Amino acid sequence: MIELSTKTHQLQLHQGVMGVHVVMPSVVESPVPLVILIHDILGFNDDTRRIAKRLASGPMGLAVVAPDLYQGLGPKPLCVVKTLASLRRKEGPTFDRLRAVQAWSSSIPEVDGQRVAVVGFCMGGGFALLYSNEAEVSVVAPFYGDVPLVASELKNICPVVGGYGERDAIFGPQGHRLVSHLESLSVPHDVKFYPDAGHSYMNQLKGMAKLARWTPMRGAFDETAAEDSWQRVFQFFEKHL
Repeated sequence: MIELSTKTHQLQLHQGVMGVHVVMPSVVESPVPLVILIHDILGFNDDTRRIAKRLASGPMGLAVVAPDLYQGLGPKPLCVVKTLASLRRKEGPTFDRLRAVQAWSSSIPEVDGQRVAVVGFCMGGGFALLYSNEAEVSVVAPFYGDVPLVASELKNICPVVGGYGERDAIFGPQGHRLVSHLESLSVPHDVKFYPDAGHSYMNQLKGMAKLARWTPMRGAFDETAAEDSWQRVFQFFEKHL
């Protein structure tokens, strides 16, 4: 098993200070690819740390950088509103923060800033798609996130690997729209649908978030679907990253 190094940095931005969680192999003989991990609507938490560790310990050895996109934007409910508004507008401070994170991360000596992946879950999946469409990114992995209505909004998208739960009545249909867009654009992709899974099937929800299983999204962790998705992510990264 790969031994990992974990550090937290504070980036000074125009919108204030933002924490960035960095996980990478402890021993790096040559620069490794960068993965920007975008958290879900619940914000940066222990599950984000768990996912970052899983990515960094994969077969390739990756430098995973996970920003706390809510930090410094005020009370959490206000942060959520501001961030979702940025997603709907497809511009704004959240995208500025992601650009700043990529620029800062690419300057780390152990990081190969020319090989960049973006991974996102739920809200983060929506940001991952839109950000990767306009940034220098090699591959994107969106999971159960928002998808633009028209294919032209993804005309510059890089290869895509992702997953959606068919039991997710809100985002599952958007996954099928994503596949349609990618096929029309002739973009290499591996987007899989899991019939027994719902929303957040790769996230280990805690507390009140567990109530999501009773919503139309049927949000709950599904180990079988999650493990299959991780294997597809690593295989896709090895090919395109």
